[in-house]
Amino acid sequence: MSEAAATTSSSMMRNYPLISAIVAFAIAQFIKFFTVWYKEKRWDPKQLVGSGGMPSSHSATVTALAAAIGFHEGFGGPLFATALVLACIVMYDATGVRLQAGRQAELLNQIVYELPAEHPLAESRPLRELLGHTPPQVIAGGILGLITAAIGYLITMASS
Repeated sequence: MSEAAATTSSSMMRNYPLISAIVAFAIAQFIKFFTVWYKEKRWDPKQLVGSGGMPSSHSATVTALAAAIGFHEGFGGPLFATALVLACIVMYDATGVRLQAGRQAELLNQIVYELPAEHPLAESRPLRELLGHTPPQVIAGGILGLITAAIGYLITMASS
């Protein structure tokens, strides 16, 4: 490995905002995995990488990123403002467009299911229904992201 690549790899591992975002995503997906098991009494490995569900991993990720940037760079700078706007757009999209697209997919799947067997669309593969999030799922993801970034900041400060 070249010296430049080693330096880049090393600096990425110390990139507190990036690590906070990745950890928040992983925790949210892990929680979803166990939430499905608790509610449905079945293991669903797709929950470890899929979208939708409680808490919102998208919201956790972008909130952790924005908060970590705020803690690291300051909350008054343009970098935090950019991350905050991105986080707001992602969370708005999760509860708006993506949630409605999921509801439409559910309705379309029901229509296709009721088609006669000879209809050309009767054998269509079902659309993914779990795309977006309810407001409580987005709020829970945001809180998880904020907590993750705050704990990461405390750890970073303690090791400095």
